[in-house]
Formats: sequence, structure tokens, C-alpha cells
Amino acid sequence: MRRLRGTTLRGRLLAALLALLALICLIVGVVTELALRQNLIAQVDDKLSGPSHGIVAGQRPGDRPDQQFDPSRAVDLPGGGRTLAAKIVDGKVVDGQYLATAGDESGIVATSTSAAVNAELAKLPATSHHVTRSLPGLGSYRLVAQQLPDGSVAVLGLPLDEVNDTLLRLGLTELCVALAGMIGVGLIGSAIITRQLRPLNRVAATARRVAELKLDQGEVALSVRVPERDTDPRTEVGQVGASLNAMLGHVATALSARHASESRVRQFVADASHELRTPLASVRGYAELTRRTGDDLPDDVKYAMSRVESESIRMTQLVEDMLLLARLDSGRDLEHEPVDLTRLVLDAISDAHVTGPDHVWLLDVPGDGDEDPTPVVVTGDPQRLQQVLVNLLANARVHTPPGTTVRVSLTERDDMAQVTVEDDGPGIPPALLPEVFGRFARADGSRSRAAGSTGLGLAIVEAVVHAHGGTVDVESRPGRTRFAVTLPNRLDADEPPTANTAATPTKTATAPTNRAATPTKTAAAPTNRAATPTKAGTPTPTPTKTATSQWAEGSTDTVAPIVGVTVTGGPQG
Repeated sequence: MRRLRGTTLRGRLLAALLALLALICLIVGVVTELALRQNLIAQVDDKLSGPSHGIVAGQRPGDRPDQQFDPSRAVDLPGGGRTLAAKIVDGKVVDGQYLATAGDESGIVATSTSAAVNAELAKLPATSHHVTRSLPGLGSYRLVAQQLPDGSVAVLGLPLDEVNDTLLRLGLTELCVALAGMIGVGLIGSAIITRQLRPLNRVAATARRVAELKLDQGEVALSVRVPERDTDPRTEVGQVGASLNAMLGHVATALSARHASESRVRQFVADASHELRTPLASVRGYAELTRRTGDDLPDDVKYAMSRVESESIRMTQLVEDMLLLARLDSGRDLEHEPVDLTRLVLDAISDAHVTGPDHVWLLDVPGDGDEDPTPVVVTGDPQRLQQVLVNLLANARVHTPPGTTVRVSLTERDDMAQVTVEDDGPGIPPALLPEVFGRFARADGSRSRAAGSTGLGLAIVEAVVHAHGGTVDVESRPGRTRFAVTLPNRLDADEPPTANTAATPTKTATAPTNRAATPTKTAAAPTNRAATPTKAGTPTPTPTKTATSQWAEGSTDTVAPIVGVTVTGGPQG
């Protein structure tokens, strides 16, 4: 039965039906064989005990009653067939004969029994009871031994060959009938079971359709139900279907309530963030004005106003992040245009070098040694993709000590583009990995933090990447932390990237030299680094040809070198 646990209900029912049928056929066959054998043996016993072959009546009609038993006459009695007769005196067979077919086709003749047969006959008890013995060279015989008046023992026997042949033919017939019956029952039973299980299959199909729905986020229209015909409470399957429909109704109600609650929370966050932007801008503006014009103010007042300005900047960044997440959660569409990831990576690492000069920055981008980097173009929102790169680099910079090497790699294969940010810092604590992309997740622990963190940086990275149909993975251990962003390349085959795409930066992707001179606010914004991969253990992409630092500075057709950033020949793990 354990072997059937992995099979379908239809298979188990059919196997049980066939096993039951086989058991019934076996019982009927065995009982029939035993009953028929007993009946046939009784007929043989009647022949041995009847007037034709009786021991006492073994003489022929007209013989004297005192005439001695003669085996040669006994085997030739009418109806004897292959009769065996023997006379035993003092425990030894003095005369034994049986009828056999002559080799010269002269008919049936009386033949003397062999010594081995005589030895078996001498063992028979003279009790007048019929017994079955297997005689060497003769086969199975039904024998009877009786004490004669002169003290000798007379033995008569008839072969059981016909009985055994009859039982064998009957057994073969029963076997053939049983096999034919099992085949017929298997085919018909399979059709009946399949038909009876159709309602259960429909219920299972409904459950599978529900399982395929994404119920974890957003508004869910849970309209799938078990058909009405499969919800009859008078049947077992109908009870399951009705219970499943009731459960789906409760789940749909709970999902609707959850979505309404989430919508209210998102709307509140969006409204609050939007309303806070104006007063925060006013506070920041007045603080800047006081700093610029308040030369006569006391030092403690100047310090207080500088703190007000700094905190207003941080609060403004926090509000902007919360507003962005609220918009992404609401499913607001992003811009869709060709974006040169190569340019975004160059700009982002240039900004990161300016804001983190105490780190070692390495860059791997596709391209030949003496030529410009090869554009890697995807379809998406350039501003949001730029923010993803800035947040990842700021995360590596803020949560690693000075002197840490940060490597940024860009590869393209199989219509997918991948950006990896890897550092050799102390790593993310294992306990915090499951929350790495959580909102307001922080990991101060072993990572020194030179600046504050809103705890929303990696949450924004995950939300933006998912909105672009991509994935973001992280793996971390002491000495190696690696974030990998994979984006699909949705560019049409008829619209290959042009030179302008690679040479002309987007609105947020300005020239590296200018970005190096004036770091943007976003590049300096710290992000959280405390959490876990959505897919741990993403393999390091295959090294590609990389651009070198021999780019012509000042040319409108090339990319200027990034000061302080080392461009290597391939990713290192």
C-alpha cells in the first residue's frame, strides 16, 4: 500500500478493485479445485471398492470363494484401466503387476512392478483405507490394501492421471476466465471511476486556478468558484465544493478589506508626504537665508540654524522616498524609453567617488580596450534606474569602513542586462538578511555609519526594479557582499540603440566630469543595508570585455575618463 501513496485516487481505486476481484477469483478457483478433486477421488474409490475390483470379490464371477487372490487376474478385471495389483506376504511383494501399453503397439499388457514400486507398496498399512501414493515410474495412484484370510495382504490401485489432467484443465480454464474478467473489469471500472471523479477534478481545477492568482498584494478579484453542480451537499464531492466556495468567499472578503486598508494607508502616506513638502521647503529656505545673512548672529544660533537646515534636508529626502514608494505601491506607471545603463553606471560611480573618496572604486563595463564603452540599452524610467544605482552605491559606501573596495560590473546576455555592486566589507549580519529589502530596515551592528540612513534605500531599489519587471538579489558573507540587479531588455529588434543614446546622456545622467565636480543630493543620500536576498546565491556573470581609461577627454563622441575610478578588465569574485 505504501507504493500506491504517490499514485492518483483513480489509480488506487482501480488497483483496489482489481485486487479484490483477483482475490475472489482465487478463492473460487481453489474451492472449485478442491471440491472437484474430492468428487473425482471418490469416484476412483468407488471403483476400487465396487464389485468389479473388490479385494474379496476380486475373483471372476463363477470362481470358488476359497480361490486365492491372483494379481494377474485382478489387473484384468473389467473396467480396470491401468489397474495395479500386488500380493504381499510377510512384508514383501511376492507378485505385483500393472497394465501398461506395450512398446510394439500390441496393446495393453500386464507388466511386473519394479523393485522401487514394490518397496512403496510394502509400506502400505492393511487397513482397507484408500490412500494416495506416488509410485516411482508410474505416477500418482489411489491404493487400497486389505488383509486376506490366509494372512497375506492384497493391494489394488488405480492411476490418478485422469483426475490430475481434469483438475489441470479446470485450473487453466479458471485462470483464463479470471484474467479476461480482470481485464474487462479494469477497462469498465476505469471508465466508471473516471466518470465518477470528474466532479472532484473540477473542484481541484478550481483550487489550482485560485493557487495561480497573486494574492499577496494589490487588489485581487477572487471570482473563481466551484460550479454549482459540484456543490450538492448530498454527495461527498458536493460537500467539498460547497466548503471550498464558502472558504473562497471568506478569503475574498478578507482580501478586499486588506486592500481597502492598504489603499487608505498608502493614500495617507502619499497625502502626508505631499503636504509636508511645502513646509519643509519653507523651513529649509529660511534656514539657508539665515545662514547667508546672519553674520551678526551668535555662534550657538548659527549652529542651531545649520542643524535645522541639515535636518530639513534629511526630512525632505525621507518624504520624497515615502512618496515614491507610495506611488510605486499604487501601481503608477513609470516612464518607458530607451535608457543607456552604461551611461547611468558611469555617472553613478563618478558621483560615488566624489562622495566617498576614501573608498576604492572599480568599474567593469562592456567594450574594447581602446574604444568607448559599449552601450547597454534597456527600456525603462531613466530617473528611477539612476536612483537604483545611486542607492546601491551609497549603501556600499555608508555601511563599509574607509579603504573598502567597491566593484561595479555591467554585463549583457540573453536579452538581459545585469548590474552588480560588490564590496569586500564586513558583510551583512545573517540575522538581518531576511529583512534586507524591508522598509525602515537598518543594520548598524558591525558596519560603521558615518551618516544617517532613512532605511528606505533598498526598499526603493526593490520596488523600482520590480516595477521594471526585473529582479534584485543579494548574497553576503564577511569579506564579500554582492547585490545583483537584473533587468529585461525590451528593445524591439527593429530599433537598435543609436550612437546618440550612448553619447547623449539623459536628463539625470549628466557627463561624468560634471557629476564628479558637483555631486548630486541623491548620490550623497545614504540608504539602508540590512537585509536578505530575494534570491540568494546568484552566480557572478561571465566577465566581459571592459573599457579602459584611455578615453579621449573633451571629445563629443567619447566618454571622458572618471577621475579616481579604476576600470578593470573583468569581474573578480
